[in-house]
Amino acid sequence: MNSTAGDGPEPTGAVAEPLDGLRRFAAIWSRAVYPATATSMNREEFEAHLVPLAGLLREALNATPFEPRAAVPVGAALVDAHCTDPDALPSILGVIDAYLVLYCPPGPALTAEDARARCARLQHSVAYGFAQALRERTLAEQEAISRAALAAQSEAERALAASEARFRAVFEGAAIGIGIAELDGRVVEVNGALARMFGGEHHLRGRTVADLAHPANPPDATDLNGALVRGERDSYHLDKVFPRADGSALWGNLRVSLLRDAAGRPQYQLALLEDVTERRRLLDRLRHQATHDALTGLPNRALFFERLGKALTDTGTGAERRIGVCYLDLDGFKAVNDSLGHAVGDRLLVAVAERLAGCLTDTDQIVARIGGDEFVALYADPPCQDAVTALADRILDALSAPLLLDGRELPVHGSIGIVYGPVAGRAAADVLRSADITMYRAKELGGSRYEIADPDADARAITRHGLTNRLPGALERGEFFIEYQPLIGLGDGRVHGAEALVRWCHPAHGVLGPDQFIPLAERTGQIVPLGRWVLLEAARQARAWHDEYGPESWRRVNVNLSPIQLHQGDLAGEVARVLDETGLAPQALCLEVTESALIGAEPDTVKPLRQIAELGVEIALDDFGTGYSNLSSLRWLPVSVLKLDRAFSRGMRRKPADPLDLKIVEGIVSLAHGLGLSVTVEGVETGAQAEQLRLLGCDTAQGWYFGRPGPPDRLASLALAQTV
Repeated sequence: MNSTAGDGPEPTGAVAEPLDGLRRFAAIWSRAVYPATATSMNREEFEAHLVPLAGLLREALNATPFEPRAAVPVGAALVDAHCTDPDALPSILGVIDAYLVLYCPPGPALTAEDARARCARLQHSVAYGFAQALRERTLAEQEAISRAALAAQSEAERALAASEARFRAVFEGAAIGIGIAELDGRVVEVNGALARMFGGEHHLRGRTVADLAHPANPPDATDLNGALVRGERDSYHLDKVFPRADGSALWGNLRVSLLRDAAGRPQYQLALLEDVTERRRLLDRLRHQATHDALTGLPNRALFFERLGKALTDTGTGAERRIGVCYLDLDGFKAVNDSLGHAVGDRLLVAVAERLAGCLTDTDQIVARIGGDEFVALYADPPCQDAVTALADRILDALSAPLLLDGRELPVHGSIGIVYGPVAGRAAADVLRSADITMYRAKELGGSRYEIADPDADARAITRHGLTNRLPGALERGEFFIEYQPLIGLGDGRVHGAEALVRWCHPAHGVLGPDQFIPLAERTGQIVPLGRWVLLEAARQARAWHDEYGPESWRRVNVNLSPIQLHQGDLAGEVARVLDETGLAPQALCLEVTESALIGAEPDTVKPLRQIAELGVEIALDDFGTGYSNLSSLRWLPVSVLKLDRAFSRGMRRKPADPLDLKIVEGIVSLAHGLGLSVTVEGVETGAQAEQLRLLGCDTAQGWYFGRPGPPDRLASLALAQTV
């Protein structure tokens, strides 16, 4: 339906106030539809006529609960305004599809995805109202002709000789088909219009109504005719299909009346038939357009949810029915659009859709395109989980061969999330959300594979999503706080400083450690303001310690830097401003950067650290030894401290210590001291570890043996902590 969307203006900014948006929408609608109308209104009057109809669509879009049939009167109102040309309907629906959500935007409670789904269903209702109004207008005309025919027949019974000519004129000249049959159904008279509908009078004369039966007819049609000829009813009215002489189907709007003699006894059947075959085809096309993707021809999101909802509510022969859903997202499709253009991307999607359709092997399976490069295969009531995974395997196999477009081979791969289980207690939206979450898990594992939904994994993903959404405002709400873990000198057993560790006091999940939210903060960019806050708060606390206990007792505070912070505008300037604001001496601050962020880093990455080191601030290489350690890099990196990962001290928890760990740590300590670097060890949990590390020459250590992270005042009690 996007063919009409180009008729309107491209939006140049935010949508105006609601009334202004309605008028803009009505203006676009008028330009698209007015040329196909037969109204006596001019363009401006017709546009004003559309404004309240646009208001009805906006109210239906935002209604709670959502009722798409509220848009049916819009289609009827357009017919009343003489928009009766069927060719006008695609333009009507195209403007709704392209501009309703834009100029009549939904409220904050409605997501963009739900708004688009509602808009599609509203189009279907408008189309239904349009077709129904056309039908009722035709029926009204038919009813007038029917009344004229019946009046003529009544007049003929009263004065047969005088009325025969008039009846014949009406009978033969009527635009609708008229036929007369005996009570046993044998056709005795037809007019020219009816004969043309069926392909010739020879196809009707001498045959019975039963001979014209068609398997597509409703089962109660025979019962209605039986009640009529028995005199139990005077008429009936229904849509019915008949076989034409050439074998094609004739869809007709049929009204059958019983003709009685002067004594009131049933005598004949009078049938009035309107050919509605083209109208039926139009409705079928509209239904197809409303439920199928315009680009690929696959079922769209609306039809998929309709089929999924039916599968979830249809218990069939028992309560153990199950459901299978494969949610597919193409890997790297955005790169195709960005590099080769959207036209190539569209052709790729069409080719993929053809391959996916070829993967279906059962009538209980459908595949739909639900948006962008996302497709969903539904398997209603699969026999087992293996049947669903087999469908996923067929899809992955179908995508394994490159596509050939314009002489260019384009590789195409996809990631699939599978949901399989009983239908009981499931909602369609929940099933699709679980499949979507699982699909992203497959992407995270490398793509070109499928993963099966797991409730625990879904819960973790939902939790991560909730944390991500709350994270931006958490700092302003004061939900973060800092705990400090002491750094103990292994030679003198005194507190040499503390590492600042940020915590999140989440209102629903309680206190969260950095491993639970720092990765989310890095992905969303929130790590920059959060890191700035931690640095400022830790510097203020260090200055407070220095003021209370003296700089010799509280030497420094360690603050972690994210690799993302290294690329922010002026990191060195930010550190200098914090030192000036708090009055903290530069040597009382140590910034920790992970080994993976510095080893092999570009000069531009290291430059801010050099500037910070020139201020007198120490730089620690954190988690040393966990990655590929290019030891020669230590000669030019601006670091003064190596922090050994806890993996190096695990073998020293008991005596005798692991000799290999001893040699490795001894070598690192010797190298570090030779380069003028001090060595800190993480994860010290026993006295045996602390003693062995002291003997190996390590300078400082931290871990639960010395003290767990806690509030600032807890460090005072550790000032004289012993290492063994």
